[in-house]
Amino acid sequence: MNPLSQLMLVTGGSRGIGAAVARQAAARGYDVIVNYTRDAGAAEAVAADVRAAGRLAWTFQADVADEAQVMAMFGMLDGLQRPLAALVNNAGVVDVAQRVDAMSGERIRRMFAINVFGSLYCAREAVRRMSTKHGGAGGAIVNLSSAAARLGSPNQYVDYAAAKGAIDSFTLGLAREVAAEGVRVNAVRPGIIETDIHASGGLPDRAKQLAPQVPMQRAGSADEVAEAVLWLLSPAASYATGTIIDVTGGR
Repeated sequence: MNPLSQLMLVTGGSRGIGAAVARQAAARGYDVIVNYTRDAGAAEAVAADVRAAGRLAWTFQADVADEAQVMAMFGMLDGLQRPLAALVNNAGVVDVAQRVDAMSGERIRRMFAINVFGSLYCAREAVRRMSTKHGGAGGAIVNLSSAAARLGSPNQYVDYAAAKGAIDSFTLGLAREVAAEGVRVNAVRPGIIETDIHASGGLPDRAKQLAPQVPMQRAGSADEVAEAVLWLLSPAASYATGTIIDVTGGR
């Protein structure tokens, strides 16, 4: 078994961008906790890839929208008796394309519970463990935002865009709050990316349909987004905090 390396937690790590981050993290020497909500098989497949790269991996089930489940997940992390070096707040959802005047309160609450509250809960617990103020050794957090935060997504996902706008503000505020405590906080804003999140919003071909609107004339890949995430977590980005990187093909 390889010696212990830095430990990373990836929320929503069983598919899409989260899975790509987990696999690239392993290639860069991280041990990885793959968080998932429902699909244990998919999470274990990602963990198996991490182990195949010679690193350690665990799968932790938790719905990040539920504070109690987040607390339980971090309790399991504490049980590993390993310092947390990196958190990737990737878990998120979209919904069916809809105007705001047709949205239910339930939909809006779910959108913010997962995309905003979940990221805040996880970041709060990470800071409690990373910050030198709390006796930690420092660390790095990357939040997954979206180009929707600055485009607004009219007639499709205004609620999603608003949630990701909150993530941008949260990233900037938290970064400045903990900058002197050894914790860096940054974000990545993906554009049109080929993942199955589009299918969960009822538009499985959305990436292909919107590709002509992208200056680069194509959708991006989860691996391209993961590259930006891993750079922000790395020592190469040691002077970057409160930074939001667009990975949008120019859109």
